[in-house]
Amino acid sequence: MIPSKVADLTIDEFRDLVRAVVIQTLSEMLDDPDEGLELRDDFAEELSGSLATVATDSKTTSAQKVAEKLGLTW
Repeated sequence: MIPSKVADLTIDEFRDLVRAVVIQTLSEMLDDPDEGLELRDDFAEELSGSLATVATDSKTTSAQKVAEKLGLTW
């Protein structure tokens, strides 16, 4: 028989329930919804170009400076 109330659970059953809920919640928060999808060709080219620019050009802007320029608190 499966308990229908939390109060009816043993400590081990309650611990297992909490563990399962935490794992499920973390999985939902951390899973990549785009996993397995392919990039459009135009976006892949733009991304490759951007990565190449960053690799060869030391002129990058930190997230902190971008946030300051936008008036955001970082």
